[in-house]
Amino acid sequence: MKPSDMRNLTDADFQKEIDARKKELMELRFQAAMGTLAQPHRVTQLRREVAQLNTIRREQVVASLKGEQA
Repeated sequence: MKPSDMRNLTDADFQKEIDARKKELMELRFQAAMGTLAQPHRVTQLRREVAQLNTIRREQVVASLKGEQA
């Protein structure tokens, strides 16, 4: 998912996306531990996507707080 698409998500959608990616990441970690991981780059990709989602959600929270203070 592109960051521009991530910016259009609602709070509930953010949480759903983060949870889905964390669940997939956990499954991939189990596969890596068992030695059956087919796409090792997917772990890095998921970690990056979770970080991007958290960053964009935090940017939106900070922007809304600044809007309330002004």
